[in-house]
Amino acid sequence: MNVLLVYAHPEPRSLNGAIRDFAVQRLRDAGHQVQVSDLYAMQWKAQLDGADTKAQPGNAPFHPSLDSKHAFENGLQSDDIAHEQEKLRWADAVILQFPLWWFSMPAILKGWVERVYAYGFAYGVGEHSDERWGDRYGEGSLAGKRAMLIVTTGGWESHYSPRGINGPIDDILFPIHHGILYYPGSDVLPPYLVYRTSKVDEARFAGIREELGQRLDMLGTTAPIPFRRQNAGDYRIPQLTLREEVEPGAVGFAAHVQ
Repeated sequence: MNVLLVYAHPEPRSLNGAIRDFAVQRLRDAGHQVQVSDLYAMQWKAQLDGADTKAQPGNAPFHPSLDSKHAFENGLQSDDIAHEQEKLRWADAVILQFPLWWFSMPAILKGWVERVYAYGFAYGVGEHSDERWGDRYGEGSLAGKRAMLIVTTGGWESHYSPRGINGPIDDILFPIHHGILYYPGSDVLPPYLVYRTSKVDEARFAGIREELGQRLDMLGTTAPIPFRRQNAGDYRIPQLTLREEVEPGAVGFAAHVQ
């Protein structure tokens, strides 16, 4: 498989850096081709703005989605965006690795998504009508690819349990799993999580290598999270709400998982 690992941590000598190095080596030892987008090392520009297009600036105000669409369709995207899109086209599987900062991904990784997921590339794709509402949520430009998160957090596992103070980890990661990875079509695998990062010693890191190694060995066979496909009949279109007969009474994030 071709695997793209998008890595977002500023310190290569950190626990995240050690996990990244292990993951890359494990994948390569198994015969996979691996590319790494180390966003901090690349000095990735996080903000989406008018500099993301090579079109000559005019007097019109900057319009994030429409300018993104024009640049994508006319080969006018900045080179860094186009290069990352080529990596995504190349990849059979994408791994996003990051520390959980303020209940989400670091800003630099969010900026990678905002800029690389251009209009026409990852959204705004397909027919919008009373029967379909675009190729998304299980369909789209990244359909057929696999995606997985490797996430570290300082909190205890119990803090992210169903009754934990931070909320269930599945709910915290839902916007990334469902809204960033599944939206353009990827099959989303369960995440690999490391809790209480400040308490990782050599013995525990050996366990992390063992657990993560097994997950990486099964990257091509692990069953994905069974999110509901938008255009498969569970949702009313164009309202995009679950049909009344589909798990009546179910609400919230869990209602969108079969």
